[in-house]
Amino acid sequence: MRKPILKWRARFALAALCAGAVFAFATDASARTLAEVKALNTITMCANAEALPYSSKNPDLPGFQLEIGRALADGLGLSLNVEWILGRRRANVVNCDMMLDVTNDPEVHEGKFKLSHPYQTSGVALALGKGATPISDFKELQKGQKIGVMVGSFASMVLGKAGKSTSPYAFQTDMLDDLVKGELYGAAASSASVSYYINQHPDSGLTVVHGFDTEPQLKWEVAVGLRNADQALVDAVNQVLDKLLADGTIKAIYAKYGIEQRLR
Repeated sequence: MRKPILKWRARFALAALCAGAVFAFATDASARTLAEVKALNTITMCANAEALPYSSKNPDLPGFQLEIGRALADGLGLSLNVEWILGRRRANVVNCDMMLDVTNDPEVHEGKFKLSHPYQTSGVALALGKGATPISDFKELQKGQKIGVMVGSFASMVLGKAGKSTSPYAFQTDMLDDLVKGELYGAAASSASVSYYINQHPDSGLTVVHGFDTEPQLKWEVAVGLRNADQALVDAVNQVLDKLLADGTIKAIYAKYGIEQRLR
C-alpha cells in the first residue's frame, strides 16, 4: 500500500505547482551543477503563472513558492529565472534546475530529483464553517455533518471508510464557497489553499484545523527538488535553506499568505 500512497502524494504536491499542466520532466535533459549555475549567475525554477497561493506572475503577489525561490537564489548569490509552466506546455521542453514543494521522499521520484532538507509540512486540512464546534481530528465529526471532498481523493476515501458524510467537488474554491454559504459543515482541502482562502476572505468565518494529521497519507513534508543536480548544489541549497528557516524568513513568507509554517 505504501507505493500507491507515495505516488498519490507526489501527484498532489506537483498539482500544487502545475495546476493542470502536463508535468513530466525529461530525465535526459541537461541540468546544471553548482559550478554551472555560478558561472551563469542564475538558477532556474519551474512555476505556474496562475496558482496562488503557490505562484503567480503578479509581481505584487507572486506566491510563496516564488518568494522562497528568490530567497534561495539570493542566498546563493544568484538571480532567479522562472520558467512558467502552463496547461499546454510540457515541463520537459524547459530546463528547470529546481522545483518547490516536492514531496520529501526519494522513493516517489525514482532518481529524478535530489532533495533538499524539508522546509514545510503539507497535506490536507479540515476547514470548518462558521459556528462549527471546534475539533482537532476528523474522527470527532458527528453523523450528518457533511464534509466537502475532492472527487477521488484520499480524503474522501478516509472519511468514507470512517462513516462520515461527504459531498464530492471538482474544484476546491467551489467547495470552500459552499462552506461559507452554510451548505457544508466542513471541507477537506489542501492546507495552503484553505489558509489562503481564509486570508483573502477574512469575514468568511471559516477556521482551519489539521484534522488529518493522524492519517500519514494525508500529511507529508515538502522539500526543494533539484533535478539531476550534483551534491555540491544540494549542499549549497541546504545551507541557505537552513538559514532561512532559522532566521524566520520562510515563516514570514508563508504568513503573508495566511499559512502556518510548520515542520513535524
